[in-house]
Amino acid sequence: MLVPLRPDERWSLDFVWDQLTDGRPFRILAVVDDCTRECLALVADTSLSGMGVARELDRLITERGRQRAKRQIRIRARSASGRVVGAAR
Repeated sequence: MLVPLRPDERWSLDFVWDQLTDGRPFRILAVVDDCTRECLALVADTSLSGMGVARELDRLITERGRQRAKRQIRIRARSASGRVVGAAR
């Protein structure tokens, strides 16, 4: 996969999760610009649905404009130990 040459050409999404001290799980959605490595969004919630992810992406598109190249999103999920449990698509 080629590295983008301009900001906002391609974004990557990453999900990380862990547990609170009372045992409730929480997830963090991180959206990163692949060119600048700028963190565009960090969204933490105990219940992060697909609609919540879509809402955040819509907000970013409204704020920054659509990506210049074809949308390519990596989705990985990691536990607190750093073990990758998702897959790229």
